[in-house]
Amino acid sequence: MYDCDKDVCAYHKDEVTLPKTDQDSMRSRRDANRKRLRDGLSKANDPAPSEFVKQGSYAMKTMLRDAANDYDIDDGVYFWKEDLVGDRGAEKTSIQARWMVRDAIDDGSFKTAPEVRSNCVRVFYEKGYHVDVPVYRKSEDDDGNMVHELASSSGWKRSDARDVTQWFEDERSNSTNGTQLRRLVRLIKKYAKSRSSWKGGILSGFGITVIVTECQRIDSREDQALYDTMKAIRDRLNWNLVVKHPVTPNDTITSGDNDAKARMLRDKLTQALDWLAPLFEWDCTREKALGCWDKVFNTTYFSERGEEEARAAASYAAPIATSAALIGLESRTSASVLTSGGGRHA
Repeated sequence: MYDCDKDVCAYHKDEVTLPKTDQDSMRSRRDANRKRLRDGLSKANDPAPSEFVKQGSYAMKTMLRDAANDYDIDDGVYFWKEDLVGDRGAEKTSIQARWMVRDAIDDGSFKTAPEVRSNCVRVFYEKGYHVDVPVYRKSEDDDGNMVHELASSSGWKRSDARDVTQWFEDERSNSTNGTQLRRLVRLIKKYAKSRSSWKGGILSGFGITVIVTECQRIDSREDQALYDTMKAIRDRLNWNLVVKHPVTPNDTITSGDNDAKARMLRDKLTQALDWLAPLFEWDCTREKALGCWDKVFNTTYFSERGEEEARAAASYAAPIATSAALIGLESRTSASVLTSGGGRHA
């Protein structure tokens, strides 16, 4: 396989990893959102949150750079179960808890009002991204164990997003190269988002994280690891389209044995592997190889990188050629002087 290791690493650094400025901006808005929610709950004489817990790709550090600011930040809010009661002392239902949070967080400053969704409250920002606030209640069972429940569309459902974050950290710790595993997740998520027409039809970012973790192929070369992992996922989905939830027993991320989103990921990975086939040809050139990676990620980054290298090489070679010519000229001039003058050669 033609070696584009440094190019894939550079693409990940320049075009995939979330810039620190965006990370700082998200953290600032998250903190402002938390304060807004605390203040709103206090003003309405509703219970104060027990804690906030970042989750999802934000917590796992697998978020991607996005030119359209299409960022999804998950920040869960937790309440004690005994505090979530109505005026008559009855437990708040899951929808009541979500509406309580929505009303508290809406201080009138948003251009688009926060919405109650099936499993969270969504807060929209003008720059394009949004913050999802899942609502949880927690209690202790008879054995003193902490129980966490999500306010879902089907009622209070046993769940704690911290379990998913811990699962991913455990997988990274057990991987031959946990840092590369995280990069592979980002790169394949980036591929799945490389065409706007694929949006909504392909496996979710969480689903991709799970199956990349399952099928990871670690290698000293980043490009080889990415290719091999893509192929392993494609082959795995050819065999079985079901992707199990990593921490919730008997639950799946996909729907049924013929999930359309998993099937689309499989088909698009097959397409990517076809686009990369020229890298295995004996006469593959650097120009052709970079073009293959451009096609996969729907970009011009790789070819432009190659062109910049060629220009730099040409500008470096020009002074060397000039210097060589001058040296040659000086040598010829010296020889001419030595053979044409003086009595030594008369």
